[in-house]
Amino acid sequence: MDIAKRLELHIKESFIHIERIENVLTDLDKIYPLEVDHLEELSVDIKDKMDVLAFRFAKLQDLLGTKIFREYLAFLQYPIEDKNYLELLKELEKEKILNIDIWSEFRGIRNSISHDYPYEGKEKVEAINYLIKNVHYLIDIAKKIKDNYETITKRD
Repeated sequence: MDIAKRLELHIKESFIHIERIENVLTDLDKIYPLEVDHLEELSVDIKDKMDVLAFRFAKLQDLLGTKIFREYLAFLQYPIEDKNYLELLKELEKEKILNIDIWSEFRGIRNSISHDYPYEGKEKVEAINYLIKNVHYLIDIAKKIKDNYETITKRD
């Protein structure tokens, strides 16, 4: 399978995650900001939506970082062989796809929500609040890549 086809499939997969994120954000926006003292008062439905947000965010970020970024740059005919991850991020920043500092923040948030430790309630709430407020930045990265991909493929 060629790069363009793989990229297209991964973009489609990313929009499955985006759709699920956007669906739960509607309800989570209503209770934002979450407070650690009120976690126990939240309904099971809201807690499930928080889990969906965390899970889909992690899946989307992984998909972007491990597959889409490299394939997108290869599609643009950037030399990606022997490039480390930071070099790829710098190219994406030059293309105005992302900001490396914000991407790094998201990686930190992902790490804080990827483990379930009962004594980390405050950190989890802070991470979920951060996602509710900022996950659109991650979604925008995927949308920019999709839009650029579609623009290029329509020209060719």
